[in-house]
Amino acid sequence: MRVTVDVKGEGTSEVDLDDLESDGRPTYADLLSRVDYSPHEVSVLVDGRPVPEDQPVDAEEVTVLRLIKGG
Repeated sequence: MRVTVDVKGEGTSEVDLDDLESDGRPTYADLLSRVDYSPHEVSVLVDGRPVPEDQPVDAEEVTVLRLIKGG
C-alpha cells in the first residue's frame, strides 16, 4: 500500500508500506517511523480527524501535524 504523507509546513512524501515486516497490517506508528517522526512529536490526521498510532493504516492520504519544534 502506498500512502501520501503531508507533513504540514515541511512537504509531502510517498511511503510504500508493503515492504514492512510486521505481524499484521502496518499501523500509523509504522508509517511515522518511515518518515522519521515519533508518535510523541506529531499527530496523524485522516480526513481532518486524529487517528490512534496503534490503528492499522487504512487511508491512502494522511496529514501529519508537528506538535513540538526545536529551536
